[in-house]
Amino acid sequence: MAGAARTPAFGQAVIGPPGSGKTTYCLGMSEFLRAMGRRVAVVNLDPANEGLPYECAVDVSELVGLSDVMDALRLGPNGGLLYCMEYLEANLDWLRAKLDPLRGHYFLFDCPGQVELCTHHGSLRSIFSQMAQWDLRLTAVHLVDSHYCTDPAKFISVLCTSLATMLHVELPHVNLLSKMDLIEHYGKLGKCSCLGQARCRPVTGLE
Repeated sequence: MAGAARTPAFGQAVIGPPGSGKTTYCLGMSEFLRAMGRRVAVVNLDPANEGLPYECAVDVSELVGLSDVMDALRLGPNGGLLYCMEYLEANLDWLRAKLDPLRGHYFLFDCPGQVELCTHHGSLRSIFSQMAQWDLRLTAVHLVDSHYCTDPAKFISVLCTSLATMLHVELPHVNLLSKMDLIEHYGKLGKCSCLGQARCRPVTGLE
């Protein structure tokens, strides 16, 4: 995305723990935006994400595959994924060449779920920083399973993780509770009569 005079692009970096619903969110958000007449490009940055339910404009697996890395370097899933992100960081020209033709689209980046990538490992932050140099302006959308609101200790833990993520990735940050359709199965929280209202602090505390 060369050229300082070019119109900036915008998008979301969808992050969150494994199983928090990032891929499902990207699918739903892309369908919603297209229904509004927006041009959308979903970018899969998770080399471990197989069987994608959405139409993928860019897939990092075309550059580096997690299973290939694990076999070649004898790494486990976590170590292999960190290597993949470091490899992408070292080959950002590939990513830029893929994103350039999509200028004018709204971007949704489906990011890996390993927590360390968003709390202390530098590769993902460096990738986001480089995108900013390309005038691609992102907001971090941090998904959190609403199940974590059922227990005070879990809730405080996820708040700390969210804060660490916000400070580390250095992007405008929005927290979203996911899987709210399952809230009825989560005990007392699901039975709360004020669910969805401002006075229900355990539910609204992440907003």
